[in-house]
Amino acid sequence: MKILSEKKTIEKKSKFEANLILIEKQEDIDETIKQFSKKHKKANHICYGIYFNKETIFKNDGEVGHPGNILLNILKSKNLDSHLLIVARYFGGIKLGPSGVGKAFRNTGILCVENNQ
Repeated sequence: MKILSEKKTIEKKSKFEANLILIEKQEDIDETIKQFSKKHKKANHICYGIYFNKETIFKNDGEVGHPGNILLNILKSKNLDSHLLIVARYFGGIKLGPSGVGKAFRNTGILCVENNQ
C-alpha cells in the first residue's frame, strides 16, 4: 500500500477527504480500508472505488448519489488499475441531495487523482 495523493475539499460545510492509494497485493485491500476508516472514525460516510487486476469493487456506505461507483469510474477512466480511491465525508449540516453528493465526491476524487499526476 502506498498513498499517492491526498486531497481535501468542502462543499456546503461538508468536508471531504480523499486518498488515492496504490494497491500492490489484493490481501492489502481490507487492511488499507481499515486504516483509512480508523483515521476517519468520526466521518459520516466512507466511500470507495477499487480497480484491481481489471476487477472492480465499490462501496457507497449508505450515502445517496452512488459515490462509490462514481469513484470507481474515475479510476477506470484514468486507467488506474491496482488503485483504491477512497473518500471520507464529514456531514456539515446541509443536505446536498443525490446529485450534489455525487458531484462533491466526483470533484474531490478527480482533484485527488489529478494531484497525483
